[in-house]
Amino acid sequence: MMVMILERVPASLRGELSRWMIEPHTGVFVGTVSAMVRERLWQKACGSVKDGACMLIWSSNTEQGFKIDFWGGTKRHVTDWEGLQLVTKPREP
Repeated sequence: MMVMILERVPASLRGELSRWMIEPHTGVFVGTVSAMVRERLWQKACGSVKDGACMLIWSSNTEQGFKIDFWGGTKRHVTDWEGLQLVTKPREP
């Protein structure tokens, strides 16, 4: 299982991803694909994002059962805390 969340990306990228996954909400894609397809879709998204951002969450054999990766101008970041991936965002002034 994988989830890809896109912000401020071209419509053509969303169309490409909709061939492989469903889009239950604008910019949110969910599907079950092989690791190879997941990596190729992620590379395509990262290469097409321009000024946008994307986040990938996929099933993995970890304590949490998933991994997270970010690309582009997001305010959130993944912080590894003793083997757990936590999403952090800076405090607003």
